[in-house]
Amino acid sequence: MTDHHHDHHHHDHSELSETDLRVRALESILTEKGYIDPAALDVLIETYESKVGPRNGARVVARAWTDPAFRARLLSDATPAIGELGYAGRQGEHIVAVENTPELHNMVVCTLCSCYPWPVLGLPPVWYKSAPYRAKAVKDPRGVLQDFGFALPATTKIRVWDSTAEIRYFVVPMRPDGTEGWSEDQLAELVTRDSMIGTGLAKRPDEVTR
Repeated sequence: MTDHHHDHHHHDHSELSETDLRVRALESILTEKGYIDPAALDVLIETYESKVGPRNGARVVARAWTDPAFRARLLSDATPAIGELGYAGRQGEHIVAVENTPELHNMVVCTLCSCYPWPVLGLPPVWYKSAPYRAKAVKDPRGVLQDFGFALPATTKIRVWDSTAEIRYFVVPMRPDGTEGWSEDQLAELVTRDSMIGTGLAKRPDEVTR
């Protein structure tokens, strides 16, 4: 069974499109003049998409896994709870945290554009902004999970949350078994960007070096 939540209207993102066009134009000029290397720029963007930004979210998840009081605050009102760890800013004014359980798996999409909680996840990956993902996440979320390399038990319900200009969703993945006694730093290493979007799971203990 799949739920799809889309209770808020998207704002006109024309200003973002204009900004994107200006950035692309500036990038082209700087490249032509030899000031930047496109390949190096791609590496930098990938770093912010998959490493630097998501580290913030990983710290939030690790705190929620180890501190029941913080977890309760996060699930009740995520934005101020996340702010306790120093993560705030544009695109993070209204974040809602949803928690995965054995019975319920949450997945996030933005069907009309690419709304994304920047303070905890960094820049949205290219696939998150793509039309195929935006369409398939709603119509066939189990198929999307298979595309990402894993499957859930048939008894696990999937709920799809549609991020908007007003509200952005952040998934708290399940804590892997075998991590009792681990520190927050160790646990944070298990949290991936995709697990906080719902298109992946947290790493198993044997997938990281302690």
